[in-house]
Formats: sequence, C-alpha cells, structure tokens
Amino acid sequence: MSESKHIIIVGAGPGGLCAGMLLSNRGFKVSIYDKNPEVGGRNRAIHLDGFCFDTGPTFLLMKGVLDEMFELCGRRSEDYLEFIPLNPMYDLVYDDQTLSVFSDREHMRAELERVFAEGADGYERFMDNERSRFNRLYPCITRDYSSLLAFFSLDLLRALPWLAFPKSIFKNLGQYFDQEKMRLAFCFQSKYLGMSPWDCPALFTMLPYLEHDYGIFHVRGGLNRISAAMANVIQEAGGEIHLNVEIQSLVIDQGFVKGVKLQSGEEVLGDEVIVNADFAHAMTHLVAPGILRKYERSQLDKREYSCSTFMMYLGLNQVYDLPHHTIVFAKDYRTNIGNIFSKKLLSEDFSFYVQNATVSDASLAPAGKSALYVLVPMPNNDSGIDWQAHCQNVRGQVLDTLGARLGLSDIREHIECEKIITPQTWETEENVYKGATFSLSHKFSQMLYWRPHNRFEELENCYLVGGGTHPGSGLPTIYESARISSRLICKKHKVVFNDIKHSNWLKKAKA
Repeated sequence: MSESKHIIIVGAGPGGLCAGMLLSNRGFKVSIYDKNPEVGGRNRAIHLDGFCFDTGPTFLLMKGVLDEMFELCGRRSEDYLEFIPLNPMYDLVYDDQTLSVFSDREHMRAELERVFAEGADGYERFMDNERSRFNRLYPCITRDYSSLLAFFSLDLLRALPWLAFPKSIFKNLGQYFDQEKMRLAFCFQSKYLGMSPWDCPALFTMLPYLEHDYGIFHVRGGLNRISAAMANVIQEAGGEIHLNVEIQSLVIDQGFVKGVKLQSGEEVLGDEVIVNADFAHAMTHLVAPGILRKYERSQLDKREYSCSTFMMYLGLNQVYDLPHHTIVFAKDYRTNIGNIFSKKLLSEDFSFYVQNATVSDASLAPAGKSALYVLVPMPNNDSGIDWQAHCQNVRGQVLDTLGARLGLSDIREHIECEKIITPQTWETEENVYKGATFSLSHKFSQMLYWRPHNRFEELENCYLVGGGTHPGSGLPTIYESARISSRLICKKHKVVFNDIKHSNWLKKAKA
C-alpha cells in the first residue's frame, strides 16, 4: 500500500532526511525540497577556499540512536561514515584553571581530584543516579504525545519521580557537587538546548551523564557527512531530493494539507506532508494568516524561545595547539547567562566554544592550515540588537578574547577566509524564528504533550520533525522525532514499521 502514497518533506535538515530515509525504505514515494544547494539544513557543510566547516552541530552524542536509524533501513552507519571517538571529549577553561573531560572513568576521577578541592567524591553517585534517571526517562522521550492518553503509559508513570520537578539542572547537581565551578562542568550542556543551567529542567542532567558514559564522536569530514549519508540512503531507495527549490507555502484545503506550492508557482501534491523547517518560521511563513489558532503569530510570540549564537568560521594558515573542543567560561558566568536569557544584552565578558577539528581530521583544511569554528551564545532577536551595527565590534571582541583566554594573540594575521552568522542572519538567511538557534525553549510547559505534536494538531495530513517538535533539539532527539513521525505515517497507511525493540546501545546503560 505504501508504494502508492507520496510523502512530501519540507526541508532536507537532519529530521527531514532521517524521516525520508525511514519512509523511502518502507516503500513510500518520498520527495524532499530544500532551498539550499546541498542537504543538511543547519547540519550542512560550509566550504570556504578549501576549508570545510559544519554549520551547526559539531559532535555526535548518543551515536547509538544514529546507528539505529541506519539499521532500520537495513544499513550499517559505519559503511557510510567514519566515526572518531574523542577522549578527552573537551577542555573546560575557567578564569583560573582548566579541566580536561574524559568519558573514561579512571581518567575523569583523576582529573577531578587534580582540579577541584572536593575531588571526585560525588562523581560515582552522579553516574549511578543519572544512569537510573536516563533508563527511566528515555522510553518516555521516544513516545508520541499527540494525545493526553500518552501520560497514562506505564513507562511515564514510572518515570515521574525522576523528573525532579521543579528543580533546575544546576540545583539538581547540588546533591553531588558543592562548588559552583564543579557543577558548571556538568551543567553547561544546558546550552545544547539553548537554556540557562539555572532554568533548564533537572531531567536534562541526563545530557552530561550520556557524555560521560557513552562519549562523543567526530565524523571524518564533519558531521555534515551524516546528512550526506542519509541522502545517499534515500536515493538508493528511490527517493527524490530537490535542492535549490524553495517552498512558498503549504497547499491547504479545509484544514487538510494537500501538498506544497513552490516559489516558481508550481504545486506538488502528496498524501502526507512532513515539515522539517524551523517550526515557528514555517507556521508564520508557509501557512496563510487566519488558518491556525493555537500557533498563529500572536500566540507563537507568547512562547519562550532559546538563545541565539554568534558564529565565526575561520580558515587559518596556521595550526594552533588547541584540543578538538574547548569551552571557555566567562569570568562572571552568572552575569553572562543573565545578560543572554533575562536582560538580553551583549556582554564584554562572555563564554564561548571553539572547535579545532583539524587536530583530529586533516581533511577539513589544506595541509598546514586549520579550520576554526567559534560559537558565542547570544540573546535571541527579542533583544532588538541591531546586528548590522554591532557585528564588526563583536567580531573584534571575539578575536581579542581568543587571544586573551586561549593565547591566540596573533590570530588576525593568520585569517585567510571567514564567514560570520549573527542572530539576525540566523533569522533572515537561515529562516530561524527570532534567530533562536535551538528553537522553542525546553521548559516543562513546552515539552511532551505541550510541545508541537509530531502529528501536527492544527492541520490534517501534516507531520513535524526537527527541534521544534517533540522530543526537542539536538541531533539524537531530532532523529527520534523522525522515527516517531515515520511510525505514525506507517500506522496510518497500515505499513509495518518493524521498530527496534531492544537497542544494543542501551544495553550498557541497563547493565
């Protein structure tokens, strides 16, 4: 039955590609449309004069989820991609000390003893307790929440005590660690969700646990190779990917999505439409005013959104002695966080992240050169900051700070090429609502049933994938959103999904 059903996917980002991969391998006719010249969305490559950068995500967490997506298509991820485990995973730079973070327990304990006065006393309790939290909560993350009946599942009832509501991740870590700097080493990951560790729900203490127990990976050629590999699997199964084709709108008839209208004016009709575009952008640009109620613009503006980022991609004719990943904390971290999330102001003292991937993967730059990726968390565009006026000043501050905090004092002399993305260009060029790089905030009132549903509740024949729907932002959860939506489509059309019930990568956690 699936062979006669046409699935149209808006956007060739990670969620759209993963859904296309799953559905094309179950016999559906799949057509994906994307405005960019190559696949990946915010997971695509940026090529500059022989240098290659990832636009957004730069490391792979929960690799087992990705492995499952390929396995569900009868493939092995390692036949398409080369994974490089990183150990140490990253360096954390404070104002007075540096901590190297390992997924190897013995090395991590020794490093905590070396750097912090309280040592590693709470580390084992953190690992044991957060493993239990993850085991209880992960089955809930992979469920569909299109109906309130989902809350009566046995999995969720068992998990309720582990939500630790209303604690934040920072407060939750107080049961393991005393010093603020010690806690920061295990809660800065809230930035992966675009949230403050003082606001991010405690259940996300799972994130640092997952890093420490499962490690993180680089993909040779950059994480953009994942999207390219998924595109290959789609095309091997007969799916079509149309690049440099922008969608003007969804074709909607009496609440039913019938297809898409291209900028050229052509209409492409299908049986189901999956929206992988940034959720709030799609609802305000692809749907005509007056059709939606819950998610029309005035209601969307009342929602809470993540922070944004100021990005610099630097092609350097120099190789610096930096780790693959470095996170530098502002000297006054709380003030910096308050400026980003509450006051929505620029900070002179800011936190930032640097990827120096060429130390692990020489393919990303010409010989003797390096590709440096710099990310600075910033307020989203509710700030009203005029980025055309501030961009060059912030660029100068970032380069000065790279010199002051990481010793790259001569970096200006070695820049061969560069690209900058500001919160403003995230919105105007990358179609990210309010420039909120991580989409809707992950506060409790915007999660599970209260996040836009995978089977979109306001339009028939419409499904969502990506960071703006359940389960949320981050590559593994975006892949899970694709699995949930694909499973729902298969169920509707009576196609066997054949999900994996006992994933190998979870066996370690359950041991």
